Amino acid sequence: MNNVKQHFISSVQFPLFVLIIMWVTHLVKATIWPGLYMYGIYPRELIGLRGIFLSPFIHGDLGHLISNSAPLFLMMVMILYFYRTVAMRSFLMIYFLSGLSVWLFARPVFHIGASGVVYGLVSFVFWSGVFRRSVKSIILALIVVFLYSGLIFGILPNDRGISWESHLLGGVVGLLTAYWYKEEIETDEERRDPEWLSSGEPKEHFLPRDIFEKTKAEREQDANRLW
Repeated sequence: MNNVKQHFISSVQFPLFVLIIMWVTHLVKATIWPGLYMYGIYPRELIGLRGIFLSPFIHGDLGHLISNSAPLFLMMVMILYFYRTVAMRSFLMIYFLSGLSVWLFARPVFHIGASGVVYGLVSFVFWSGVFRRSVKSIILALIVVFLYSGLIFGILPNDRGISWESHLLGGVVGLLTAYWYKEEIETDEERRDPEWLSSGEPKEHFLPRDIFEKTKAEREQDANRLW
């Protein structure tokens, strides 16, 4: 029980730290540094490369920040808790590759916010269920579908003020990350043989294994010998 509690606490610490940085950054932007958005990703410009590292912490307004905070925190905790073997590597891969893909392919405007990372994490959990096909991964994938199925509409270019490219490319990166790490299964995902099989002791059968291979006369002779 103590190990479970400790693992849960450790799974919450890093996401909470990321959230604190996001909120402190927004407070700075809203009070003393309104031009902080210029540290976002600006595609195909060298100065825009810094946004790969910084843009997930910068948000346009309070609503933008709030809408990203809850799913980012929940998905990070979920991955750190249930996929501990690949959690940090998956997060870093999604974080940097989603930003890099935006820099390479998105419109030439400043792209800010953590939504690309959110889409990447949601996609990772969903596609991990598809690729791993363990009971745990499938249940987690279904939970994600139930909570965030509406995110699918975010990959469409419906609003010029929304970086739909971040959503789409983050989702693609999440899929690729899930596929990349699909063979690194967790201990609770390992398939185990039944106890009777792993113990090396033969299983007792209700009927003789060759009962249907014998004729009626042979079965009667066996029964007579038993008597």
